[in-house]
Amino acid sequence: MVLSGCGNGVGSRGGSAIDARVDTTLDYLFSRYPGTRELHDKASGMLIMPLVTEAGFGIGGSYGRGALRVADTTVDYYAQAQASFGFQIGAQQYAHALFFMTEEALQDFRVSPGWVAGADIKYAVSNIGDRLSADTITATTPVVAVVFGQAGLIIGATLEGTKYTRIIA
Repeated sequence: MVLSGCGNGVGSRGGSAIDARVDTTLDYLFSRYPGTRELHDKASGMLIMPLVTEAGFGIGGSYGRGALRVADTTVDYYAQAQASFGFQIGAQQYAHALFFMTEEALQDFRVSPGWVAGADIKYAVSNIGDRLSADTITATTPVVAVVFGQAGLIIGATLEGTKYTRIIA
């Protein structure tokens, strides 16, 4: 119920609305973190979640919707959900992108009835001056995650355990 009032498109079925948000998010990502352009160019595909809302007070969760793009074309729409329990308090909104660096990782994601992000994800983080640091990322990393555009405060945000499910938009 808390998440429904956060303006993240819950209840919206319009693929064009999701695509518009994805386009705006990609423009922001590429202009703010130029290193992501190189990831994009090397990736087999990428999932862009333009707005994820996360909240928790002991029990928490997050939800967002986005699009999977292959060769800069939307091929599917996805919902992202995560539930958590433990020491947590707060709320935040953020965007993230998953870069599928191998064709196998992309295909595993696409054929899965509900793909769960796990420990095989490598995170690329911003460092001093908001420059993206992906120096340790190699061609053997199957999935690279970039979390950006955070607003709000919550302790311990991670994508591990997040479930992605294909939706009809």
